[in-house]
Amino acid sequence: MKKIIWIMTLLMILGFRDITAQVKKWTLEECVSYAVANNIGLQRQKLQTENNEVDLLKSKMDILPSLNAGSDVQLGFGRSIDPVTSGITFNENISNQYYANSEIEIFRGLTKMNTISANRFMLRAGLETEKIVRNRLVGDILAQYYQVWYAKGIEEAAKMQLDLSEKQLFRIKKMVETGREASSRQYEIESQVSSDKLSYTIAKNTTQQAITTLKQTLQLEPGTEFDILLPDLDQILIVDDHFSPDSVYIVAAQVLPRLKAIEYELTAAEKQVKAAKGGISPYLIGGGSIYTGYYNVLNNGSLEQAEFSEQIKANNSQSIYVSLRIPIFNRYSTGRNIKIAKLRKNDTQLKLMQEKNNLYADIENACLNFNRGKDEYSSAAANLEFNKKSFDAVQKKFEAGLVDVTDYSVASTKLFRAETETLRSKLQLMIRHILIQFYSSGEYENLINK
Repeated sequence: MKKIIWIMTLLMILGFRDITAQVKKWTLEECVSYAVANNIGLQRQKLQTENNEVDLLKSKMDILPSLNAGSDVQLGFGRSIDPVTSGITFNENISNQYYANSEIEIFRGLTKMNTISANRFMLRAGLETEKIVRNRLVGDILAQYYQVWYAKGIEEAAKMQLDLSEKQLFRIKKMVETGREASSRQYEIESQVSSDKLSYTIAKNTTQQAITTLKQTLQLEPGTEFDILLPDLDQILIVDDHFSPDSVYIVAAQVLPRLKAIEYELTAAEKQVKAAKGGISPYLIGGGSIYTGYYNVLNNGSLEQAEFSEQIKANNSQSIYVSLRIPIFNRYSTGRNIKIAKLRKNDTQLKLMQEKNNLYADIENACLNFNRGKDEYSSAAANLEFNKKSFDAVQKKFEAGLVDVTDYSVASTKLFRAETETLRSKLQLMIRHILIQFYSSGEYENLINK
């Protein structure tokens, strides 16, 4: 009795281990959320955005006055100048000075204000670039997720074909054993089973490779078990929308970060040109300073000297000043800065024009592919229904001995191809529809959640 209880306990433990060892299946939403939170490339882009914030803060601080303070101590030997009497002395002495000064740039061709404005637009461009990187990451995950979905669909179809062939092989073996069928017929169906096993093995390996690729994109920890949870494809409806490239582009040009980022960069470049031109303007600087000090002659007890606090008060002095500086010749430094700023602005203008052309081409191709994909899916679905009926008829004839293994194999292969083509066209149409919706919204996340 104790032995039976021990065996049952062991089986329960092993069963619990099997349950806990099951791989967690990720939904598409979970994959996207994890990637957005942990992707290294996206994190690096966020650091670049923070760097833009620091540049903006620094340019704002540049308009404030500077303030510096200091102190120095000097020990004099031999010939030196008495800072109190300004006379020559040969006595050993010690002097201690304290000073503070402040300076502010009153005017310099609005250079600093234009620099602040340029950095503000560069920060906005950085935020849009961050969205671009995130959208690109989500788009990659979406494509690879559907690639896994497609691979699993092919694997499932291959498994169904293998199960059908094995079922026929089992039936033929029984008929051979009873003498109702020749052994050659068994060999033929065994060849078909072997071919289906090869297709199934290839499909499983393809699925595993697709899962590995998605796992690598998610940048999961090494050794992490990973699989995806597939929704019911039959429950997903295919919309009968029709998209016009011009109408989609009008919306996309307003919402997509890939254009906004360059537009902000162009505005920043224009401000940088104005800031560079400010370098040729005269600039006015104002400032003020405070000074005090202490002086003491060493090794001369007969000399009566004021106390430290008295000298600090007595030697106190203040000053304010205004300075006008007119740049005349600076070895082409300012001219070079202006030229480079203009070239950068012109390059950004061309970059924006090129990106607009690329965006329109992408949208036009996406609309054409979606409209074409609807026809492909309709034809594939109709072909699948035809091949299902054809295969059912051939299977019945094969079981009745009216057709040979070759006809059965051809019908099975046609059905398998029809199933995989229907799956491919439906998934591809779904991706194309999401892509066009993305062009009209600028973000993937809301589309995926739906």
